[in-house]
Formats: sequence, C-alpha cells, structure tokens
Amino acid sequence: MRLAGMWKSAVALAAAGLLSACVAQFRDHGYIPSTQARASLAVGQDTMETIAERVGTPTTGGVIRGQSYYYVASRFRHYGLLEPEEVQRQVLVLDFDSAGILRNIELLALEDGRVVELERRVTDDNLSDVSFLAQLVGGIGRFEASDFVGSE
Repeated sequence: MRLAGMWKSAVALAAAGLLSACVAQFRDHGYIPSTQARASLAVGQDTMETIAERVGTPTTGGVIRGQSYYYVASRFRHYGLLEPEEVQRQVLVLDFDSAGILRNIELLALEDGRVVELERRVTDDNLSDVSFLAQLVGGIGRFEASDFVGSE
C-alpha cells in the first residue's frame, strides 16, 4: 500500500514537471525609450547629443553617414522544444538633418517589417589555394636590388 502511494506521488510529480515544461516563456531583447521619453523629443530642436543624454544611446546608428538612430526592442516566445518565435518588435527611428538636428520620429512594429533575402554567392579572390608559407618561400629570388634601393 505504501509503495503504491509513493508511485502515485512520483507519477504526479513527473506529470507536473512535463506540464510546466510546456508553458510559454517570454524573453525581451533590446531597448526602446518609454512613451513619456518619446513624447519629450522635439522635432527641430533636439540634437543627437541631447537625445543620447535624455533617452540613452541607440541600439544601432544609421549605415550611411550616421544620420539616424535606431532603437530596437523585441519579445520572443519560447514554447517547449520549439524554435523561439518573435511575437513583438518595435523600432523607433529618429532621423537627423546634416546639422544633427532631429527632423523625423517614426515608430515601426513587427507588422511593418519585411523579410530580406540574403544572397549566398561567394566572390572569387582569384588566388590559388597556396598557404602563407608557400607564398613566402615562392617569393624568394623574385626581388631585385632596385626594389630595395631608392632610385634618384
């Protein structure tokens, strides 16, 4: 009788462990300023420096000439053994003019994104597969004294 009670307890504990493993868990990544902080930004008045001081540095800067700040925050759902799924994303884009003054504020969501297809092509370097040591030894005897002595 006592063994049966222990067996039932073990089965109940195992079932509880299995069920808890299937509960969705959420992880947040990145940073985006709060609604109040975003409301305090003034187009035409704030600069890159004042924004960095007030709301923090961005997740990443613009690729071309650094004329934009991008604040990115994402939420991922982990469910059991399945691959994590991004369920929420917000991107705050702050555009600046050439003088570094804020000219536009845009808030984007996951629904505004688009999939970018990557090219898997490899550029040929036109070099034979020769090791560094082979290239070094192969260069012996190809030098002339005029290569080392400046000609005037």
